Amino acid sequence: MPMKPSSSSPSRPLAAAVLVGVVLVGVLGAIVGCGGGGGGGGVDDPTEAMSGGATTVFNTSLDAFGFPAANLTGTRSDPFFIGNQFFRTNWVTAPSSTTGRDGLGPIFNAVGCSACHLRDGRGRPPELPSEKPVSLLFKIVRPGLFTGGVSSGDDVYGDQLQTASVDGVDAEAEVAISYVEEPGTFPDGTPYSLRRPTYTIANPAYGAIAADAVLAPRVAPAVFGLGLLATVPESDLLSRVDPTDLDQDGVSGRANFVFDIRSNAFRLGRFGWKANQPTLEQQAAGAFNGDVGLTTELFPTDALTPTELATVIEPDGGTPEVEATVLDPLTFYMHTLAVPGRRNVSDPVVRRGRVLFRSIGCASCHTTTLVTGDDPAFPELSSQVIHPFTDLLLHDMGPDLADGRTEFGAGPSEWRTPPLWGIGLQETVSGHTFFLHDGRARDLVEAILWHGGEGQGARDRYRLLSLSDRNALRRYLEDL
Repeated sequence: MPMKPSSSSPSRPLAAAVLVGVVLVGVLGAIVGCGGGGGGGGVDDPTEAMSGGATTVFNTSLDAFGFPAANLTGTRSDPFFIGNQFFRTNWVTAPSSTTGRDGLGPIFNAVGCSACHLRDGRGRPPELPSEKPVSLLFKIVRPGLFTGGVSSGDDVYGDQLQTASVDGVDAEAEVAISYVEEPGTFPDGTPYSLRRPTYTIANPAYGAIAADAVLAPRVAPAVFGLGLLATVPESDLLSRVDPTDLDQDGVSGRANFVFDIRSNAFRLGRFGWKANQPTLEQQAAGAFNGDVGLTTELFPTDALTPTELATVIEPDGGTPEVEATVLDPLTFYMHTLAVPGRRNVSDPVVRRGRVLFRSIGCASCHTTTLVTGDDPAFPELSSQVIHPFTDLLLHDMGPDLADGRTEFGAGPSEWRTPPLWGIGLQETVSGHTFFLHDGRARDLVEAILWHGGEGQGARDRYRLLSLSDRNALRRYLEDL
């Protein structure tokens, strides 16, 4: 299905050109890698440049996160481009002449997937007080109260605050965000400052919110490479679990088993900030329901509380509003988005950063290499050596990053290790360098310095590095 190039994804001819580039650069990378080993942190693994194995693309443009897997060819790419269209769709209020794209809201956070995941990348918090938090959403938490293993939300506003609405309907509320700067100094005298966020609910439209309710922020994560993570064998991930820290390295790692609606059973969670979703289909359907206000087969009712239903007229966009003809290719698209390859694996400074990354303990959670299993539905993703820099497990990150929310086995201070692949291209693609679950970190240095709990040892060792070594570690991360 030919289509014009878009701001979200390249056209087929360009994708084919990238595939040729993958072959050429992959061969060159292997030659350089094999010849550039030796002391001082040489590249031991010649596949490191191929972050996503044979699916890897080499592109550093604004669209670097939006390419199909390099080995997705022929008619296999058809559902990718169809899914890309749906990912970029802005949904509208029902009833509408575009019946396949209506049903938005009535209250919501965003009008479509790409509104939060711009060019398939990470979201960010607002940069101005007047800016609405489109790609930063807020879960509502009632401390100590649980429903089905998940922290309970508010009786009036539910478990997620919707800050936008269709015409004639009031949004639930506004959120005011403020920061307090916390200055610090490295042992070598270099100053830094961390910003601690505070969130305040303003102008609630449907009545008072519970006095003890707190907001748990969530920045939209990047969506490329997720199919590869879905394909890693569960047994491999569980073999890395060490809940009682038997090896005494200060890092445990726990699996989160969450409810899978499709199979009506608990399965290993892999996706979401707290590994709270088991599959990409459920991740997408949940986002449609909670973020865009659309129903699917998995979530057949709008996320409205009884109080809201008594005053809000629901737009009728069909039952369900997002049919399988939309959800299936969208899920395929999320599975087959390619990972960008590394650009400077042979650079001496990057090599030194590679050694430091491992020596100070970052790789204890940010596992550098995994191998995917076999998935008949996605042969392109099967048996790939990948470098995602995640173990997909939960780790306690300490009280400073705790958000008060429990999701099945994930406690308030536990977070799934986020993948680091592609992180060096974030500024190019997404236009910012905000990191962590709420975007409080303004760059990679601040992100490291916020690590506590199981990450505190690596953070403390990082603080003791010389400025030159800290810069080398940053250069390594920027090459991922």
